[in-house]
Amino acid sequence: MWDSYKKGFKAWLQLEKSLADNSVAAYIRDLEKLTAFLENAGIKKDPGKLQLKDLEKFIKHIHELGTTPASHARIISGIKSFYKYCQLEQLCDTDPSALLESPRQARKLPDVLTFEEIEKIINAIDLSTPEGTRNKAILETMYSCGLRVSEVVNLKLSGLYPDIGFIKVIGKGDKERLVPIGSEAIKYINIYRNTVRNKLPVQPGQQDIVFLNKHGRKLSRVMIFLILQSLSKKAEISKHVSPHTFRHSFATHLVEGGADLRAVQEMLGHESITTTEIYTHL
Repeated sequence: MWDSYKKGFKAWLQLEKSLADNSVAAYIRDLEKLTAFLENAGIKKDPGKLQLKDLEKFIKHIHELGTTPASHARIISGIKSFYKYCQLEQLCDTDPSALLESPRQARKLPDVLTFEEIEKIINAIDLSTPEGTRNKAILETMYSCGLRVSEVVNLKLSGLYPDIGFIKVIGKGDKERLVPIGSEAIKYINIYRNTVRNKLPVQPGQQDIVFLNKHGRKLSRVMIFLILQSLSKKAEISKHVSPHTFRHSFATHLVEGGADLRAVQEMLGHESITTTEIYTHL
């Protein structure tokens, strides 16, 4: 009864949605779980006749099998996609999956570095090289300001206001914000500018970028990842460390120190306070 629907759905996923073969196979597998359940439960209905209560019985069944919340959510997403196809092809008058709810998935928090671990990573920098002087300024700025990796690589000289202890950054959606910067970070940016950056062959269009590679070009985001990974290994930090770990640790330390959540939201450039609220896991 369902075979022609499955064939049509498979073709729609391949041709209309241009999904990879693995993804198509996963969707069809999940749909087959539903049809196998219906058969075992003696529910002999085609897709157009199924009701929400039938689908809820199936969801209860996969839950009892011990399916993980992630797999659970994927199966529901697959059923919803199937009914979207049925409606587009006018195979069904109603969509019984419309009110089917996905399980809430626990949000995995990034690792948090202690202040001592951040110091160990920063102290692992070889300051005898020009790159080391630059990397020290980068990491001090990242931790002092809680910047996103994109905000670090795009930081502009014209956005530095050391006299008043602020920097201007361009965040998500090209939104500008002013962020307080500590005296240590200002000190190392100045050392980098006066001893390393002023000797670089700055490329056209890169004159206003603060942190440059040895060729005088803006650093890539991947470069910041690699710098951090190398230093973490050197500092013998076993936690997974990324630029976001620095940002997350900055915010966590602020909240631990009693900072107002709204102030943290402003500093991080979060659109919604609910994003900032993940730090209340403390």
